[in-house]
Amino acid sequence: MLIAAVQMASGPDRTRNLDTATRLVRRAKERGAALVGLPENVAWMGPEKDRPGAAEPLDGPTLSRFAELARELSIHLLAGSVLEAGAPGGRVHNTSVLFGPDGGRRAVYRKIHLFDAEVGDGASYRESDAVAPGETPVTAETPFGTVGLSVCYDLRFPELYRALSAAGAVLLTVPSAFTLMTGKDHWEVLLRARAIENQAYVLAPAQGGRHTDQRTTYGHAMVVDPWGLVVARASEGEGFALAELDPELLARVRRNLPALRHRRLK
Repeated sequence: MLIAAVQMASGPDRTRNLDTATRLVRRAKERGAALVGLPENVAWMGPEKDRPGAAEPLDGPTLSRFAELARELSIHLLAGSVLEAGAPGGRVHNTSVLFGPDGGRRAVYRKIHLFDAEVGDGASYRESDAVAPGETPVTAETPFGTVGLSVCYDLRFPELYRALSAAGAVLLTVPSAFTLMTGKDHWEVLLRARAIENQAYVLAPAQGGRHTDQRTTYGHAMVVDPWGLVVARASEGEGFALAELDPELLARVRRNLPALRHRRLK
């Protein structure tokens, strides 16, 4: 089965972002992808102060459009992440939704770890000012195995992926908008580590490019195999990384190096 990790550069124009995402998903489907992943903040990336006004409910126009696209193309579609209205304290959730080929929601995951950091690029990131954290790891059963969901900054917390692995995940999704500063040093290293530790495929869609005057992301959407090898990587600009999800490779890695069965600390 082929899987695709989309790369794009969303901005404050929701209509343009959704048109771009739709076009890239259609292209990936034409190339044979049965599962397509979109990046974090796929529908909107504007000034942080405007986040609450950009939020929608789960049945709002953005996710309704992606549900219909999944149904039309008969694919599994990971709607990256969107700003979901209705979190406690007047905040929003950063929410990733997996749709099935019938357009139904297979999983809804609300980002647990929030990006409050100063990484040396002149910007101060305070995701928690507007976003409330989720609380629960989420997996979904699919014809190609159990999928474990995460979002961007979650990637730095291996205990989340251990929980997903313990729940049977063979594919980990990491839709992201890594900063240019952190991405160049940490993005690939962390993705490969999560794949190796959990002997799972990693699907990592990414924002890549200039979004506002204050925000540039690293890109390099990729697919990593259970041995930790990068088997597909997007070029600069819009596009996607397309790779095969090979169940025989997954089984062989887990059989020949049974690290998951050797775990002693639970």
